[in-house]
Amino acid sequence: MTRFPLFHAFSCSLLALASQSLGWQISGESVPAVPQEFRAAWISTVHNIDWPSRSGLSGAAQRAELLNILNTCAQLKLNAVFLQVRPNADALYRSSLEPWSQWLSGPGVNPGYDPLAFAIQEAHRRGIELHAWFNPFRAKANVKHAVGRNHISLTRPDLMKRNGSVLLMNPSASASRDHALKVIMDVVRRYDIDGVHLDDYFYPYPTPGRAWSPASFGDGKSPSQRRGYIDDFVQDMYKSVKSSKPWVRVGVSPFGIWRPGVPGGIEAGVDAYEHLACDARKWLSRGWVDYLAPQLYWRCSPAKQSFPALMQWWAAQNSRRPVWPGIATARIMSSEDPGRPASEIAAQVNYSRSLARTAPGQCFWSIKSIMRNAGGIQKYLNRLYPSMAVPPAMPWCGTGTPGQPQNFYVADNGSTVTLSWQPSGNPSRKWAVQARYGSQWATRILLPGNQTRVTLPKSFLGDAGSVAVRGVSVYGAQGPAAAARR
Repeated sequence: MTRFPLFHAFSCSLLALASQSLGWQISGESVPAVPQEFRAAWISTVHNIDWPSRSGLSGAAQRAELLNILNTCAQLKLNAVFLQVRPNADALYRSSLEPWSQWLSGPGVNPGYDPLAFAIQEAHRRGIELHAWFNPFRAKANVKHAVGRNHISLTRPDLMKRNGSVLLMNPSASASRDHALKVIMDVVRRYDIDGVHLDDYFYPYPTPGRAWSPASFGDGKSPSQRRGYIDDFVQDMYKSVKSSKPWVRVGVSPFGIWRPGVPGGIEAGVDAYEHLACDARKWLSRGWVDYLAPQLYWRCSPAKQSFPALMQWWAAQNSRRPVWPGIATARIMSSEDPGRPASEIAAQVNYSRSLARTAPGQCFWSIKSIMRNAGGIQKYLNRLYPSMAVPPAMPWCGTGTPGQPQNFYVADNGSTVTLSWQPSGNPSRKWAVQARYGSQWATRILLPGNQTRVTLPKSFLGDAGSVAVRGVSVYGAQGPAAAARR
C-alpha cells in the first residue's frame, strides 16, 4: 500500500511539469549557427580616459561606473572589451610584482577590491569577453607622476629611459622584456581572462618638433636590433600564453600604417617599422598573434591615409588570421576631425566586413565616445548589430566542441518563460539562446558557461515560434543546439 502515495505524488509532479511546459515541445529542427563577428571596444584607464572617471573614487563608485559601461556594451551587442590593466608598470588587479595603479585610488593605494576580477565576472555574466590590455614598456606617462613603493622605476632605475616627458623601461634590456613577460603571464595564470592585448607602444614615438635619428633613444642599438628584440618579445609572449592557456586570444593593435608609402600613395609622419621597432606584418604573417587590430583611425576618403586602402593591405597579409581594424569613434565631431559624422563609422564597419577573409570584426576607440553617444553613434551601432554574435572561433588554437544540451526544458510561467538544460561533452564557455521568428533565427542572449537556467520576460522572446540553446567552447567552437517549438 505504501507504493500508491508515491505513485500519486509522482503523477502530480508530471502533471505540474506538463502544465508548466504547455505550448512548448522539444523539436529536432535545424538551428543555424550563431553569427561570428568580433565587436570590441577599448576601455582605457591611463589618465582616466575611459574608466574610472577620476582617480580617488570609492570602490563602489568605480564598480558602478564599470557596470554602466558593460551594460551599454551588452545593450549595443558588443561582445568583447579590452580593459587596460597595466598602463604604467602598475596594476589594476592584485599583484605582488607591481603597485596599484595611480588611476584607481592613487599611486600604490589599494582600492579595496580587485578591479580585474570584478570586471571578468561581470563581463562574463553579460556574455562579453574580457581581454587584459598591457602596455609592456611604459613606466610613467609623465616623469612627474608619483608611483607606489615597489614600482620598477624605483627598484630598477638602471632600466629606465626618458623620452620627452615619458619614462620607459628600456626594451633593449633583456631584464625589461623578461619583467614585462613575467607580469603578463602572472595575469594569464591567475585570472580567467579571454585575451591578452598589446597596443602600439614599443619603442617611443618621435618627440614632436625634434628630428629623429637611430641614436635618439640612447641605447646604442640599431633599428634592426630593436626590431629583433620586439620580435622576440612578441613571439615569446605568444608561445608562453599558448603553453599555459591555449584558448586565450593574443592580439596586438599597432599603428595603422606599417611603413610610409605602403601601400602606394600612403603618407605618414611616423615610420612604425623604423621608429617603434614594430614589424606587425611579420607577426601576423608568421602566426605570432591570433588577430591584428591596426589603428585605422582615418577617414575613407583622404588618399594619403585611406581607410579602404590600408584595410585592404592589412587583410592581404595573412589569409588565415583575421584583421579586425581599430575604428576611431573618438574622432566623431572631435577637435581632431570636427566634421566627421557617425555615418563614417558605419561605412568603415561595412567595408571591413566586405574584405573579411575569415570572420569579420571591429574594435572601437574608445568606449567613452560610445557612452556619450557621439554624433548619434549608438543608432548606427544598433543598425549594424541587430542581433548578437559570438567572437570568431580560432581553430588553430583548439576546438573543444561542446555536446548538445541535454534535458532541454521550456516552461511557460505566464508572464515569463524559463529555459533549463544540462551540459554534455566538452565544457561550454558560454551559452547562446536563439529564437526563431518566422523562418529567421536570431541570437537573443549570451550566458556564462556555469549558468544552465534562465528566466526571461515573455515579452523578451515576443512571438518566437521556437527557442534553442547551444554551447560555445573557450575556442569559439559551437556545439549542436537543443530546440523547442510552440
